[in-house]
Amino acid sequence: MIKKLFKFIFKFFLWFIGLTVLWVLIYKFVPVPYTPLMAIRSIEGDEKYQTRHDWVPIEEISPYLQLAVICAEDQTFLSHNGFDRKAIEKALENNEKGKKLRGGSTISQQTAKNAFLWPGRTWFRKGLEAYFTLLIETLWSKERILEVYLNSIEMGDGVFGAEAASQYWFKKSAKNLRTENAAAIAAILPSPQRYRANPPGPYVARRTQWIVRQMRYYGPFTLKKQEPKEEKRKRKSNNERSRT
Repeated sequence: MIKKLFKFIFKFFLWFIGLTVLWVLIYKFVPVPYTPLMAIRSIEGDEKYQTRHDWVPIEEISPYLQLAVICAEDQTFLSHNGFDRKAIEKALENNEKGKKLRGGSTISQQTAKNAFLWPGRTWFRKGLEAYFTLLIETLWSKERILEVYLNSIEMGDGVFGAEAASQYWFKKSAKNLRTENAAAIAAILPSPQRYRANPPGPYVARRTQWIVRQMRYYGPFTLKKQEPKEEKRKRKSNNERSRT
């Protein structure tokens, strides 16, 4: 009996790994048509509820919006491997002190949750999130992770993805968003059902300006993986010594 149970568990584990890897590989190339959160919001909504979602390739999403969400949500996105250890430690510290609950989720973790899972704070769900985060960081490029994130993230009540959000909030295509508009959309991401990007309330207005400043500090935007500052200094020092 025990032997059969272990055999069943082993087979289930192999099937789970195989199917989830295949699922992630499919989404590496195929647009994500619908997410679990879209389904949940649709079920929870009334008869007037409408899901707005239009997938567009990342080339048709303004680089200002790409930079705005990175500055607002995960400034180490291009250099980490899916998890921001310092952010997680800070979140745990704040939560232990009884302060307002904070998350330490990276864009990669949010993408894994949005594309494959459901909202929740249970350890089981967080474990699955970590597993899918490792998969997408291994099998996808950073560009693909950001593309899926920007096309699946909730950006308003019933509004999902950059194109739908741009049309809904500013009556323009996602590729035509400029700095202020992009920052305003990024500013509502902590609670997109509660806040408005246009017209903004006091909180969103303040956060928008903070994000704009962060975008200016960030400098020229590129999706190429950034070196840690320490490595940059070492390489620069080595290059200088080699020239002398």
